[in-house]
Amino acid sequence: MRIQEVMDLIKDDVRLVEESFTRNLNSDVWLVGKVGEYILASGGKRFRPLIMLLCSRLFDYKGDLHIDLAAVIEYIHTATLLHDDVVDNANLRRGTATANVVWGDGASVLVGDYLLSRAFSLAVCNGNERILQVLSQTTTGMAEGEIKQLLKHGDIETTEEEYLEVVTNKTAVLFAASSQVAAMISGASLQQESALSEYGMGLGIAYQLMDDCLDYISTDEDLGKSIGNDIREGKVTMPLIHAYSKAGEAEKSVLREALESDASGSEVVKDVVAVINSYGGIEYTRRRALEYISRAKKNLELFKPDVARMSLMAVADYVVERKN
Repeated sequence: MRIQEVMDLIKDDVRLVEESFTRNLNSDVWLVGKVGEYILASGGKRFRPLIMLLCSRLFDYKGDLHIDLAAVIEYIHTATLLHDDVVDNANLRRGTATANVVWGDGASVLVGDYLLSRAFSLAVCNGNERILQVLSQTTTGMAEGEIKQLLKHGDIETTEEEYLEVVTNKTAVLFAASSQVAAMISGASLQQESALSEYGMGLGIAYQLMDDCLDYISTDEDLGKSIGNDIREGKVTMPLIHAYSKAGEAEKSVLREALESDASGSEVVKDVVAVINSYGGIEYTRRRALEYISRAKKNLELFKPDVARMSLMAVADYVVERKN
């Protein structure tokens, strides 16, 4: 099963999620609507809502809670993007100017705050205390992950273990929540709920690891932002960590200077990429991503082999095959 077939399968639900996302941006403050519309129009894969919608299908869920809760997940994700772009001084996302470039840092932070508040307001409406607990723990973990990443900014001595801890909190926990909440509203057993949470966690870690690779190997057009952005922003990711652990002193010096320098030219990035390629940093990171995908798919063996399970398997495969 290919990813386009998966998207075709749930296109009606995705449309409803988009409508919910727009409908619930019902603030009287015009800037909230403007920024929300801008973000919505800029595209995005809606990957986390996609996971929730597909996981709901595993149980043949017949209600409509999954639509608004998928929008809640996307609100949380969008809020973190708004905040991240300010922290990273980013100016491009998905090939268009970031909201902080268009409206300023203050507006981006405050609209991000609004989206987080709106997410929890919508979640409260479903009346499930356990779902609120999961979402609260998730957003707390995401904030901690972002702070840990900030503390490791420019630290070339970052270990793989430390980095995976950041990735787990910053990215993967929201994937895990997407799948776990779908199980919760569907009346799943605790075993099934745990299996789907682990599926989402593995998927999320692999997703971030592939992002690490794509930052160094994609074209600007594919990625929707400048290549080598991570090194320019002082982010130490898996390809760099692996290369540094294997490199000689002269090459380690190249990597250190690239992180410590304010220079952001293509030559600096080219030098870093050369060292990463010399020590198989991209290949190693991809292998690690495949390991997490394999573990994620293993958790689906608990469920009957129907179209929903096939779709989730296809989503897992897509994570390591994607070009952007």
